[in-house]
Amino acid sequence: MMQQRVSLITVGVKDLAKAAAFYEALGWARVESQDGVVAFDLIGQTFGLYPLDALAEDLGLSVETLGAGRMTLGYNVVEKADVAPILAKAKAAGGDILKPAQDVFWGGHHGYFADPEGHIWEIAHNPFSPLGPNGEFQWYGAD
Repeated sequence: MMQQRVSLITVGVKDLAKAAAFYEALGWARVESQDGVVAFDLIGQTFGLYPLDALAEDLGLSVETLGAGRMTLGYNVVEKADVAPILAKAKAAGGDILKPAQDVFWGGHHGYFADPEGHIWEIAHNPFSPLGPNGEFQWYGAD
């Protein structure tokens, strides 16, 4: 049986140093890792940056076939007012704001940014899914 969890989120990047600098500018701290890999421990997971060409090679695919990663990464916050400052920090670090902070039809508040390599992040406040005491997220609230 596969447990319902994600251990590692790896994104392929063209410029490892630039990508790492972006996430460090957001306030994230690297953890020790092998050469050629940059890792940031998260609450319950690790976020990894890996050279795009090496990721494609590891998968046995071309970089073109691998594409831009057709996904979004979600980061939930405690308060509605926390969304806009995080988007501003991402913009100041070199990201592109794709959707400014705004109310959403389902009752929350969110916005989107892309990091310098195009990976899309949603910053969201979901009043129906409050974060746990350590920042953990679960649909309809952490226990």
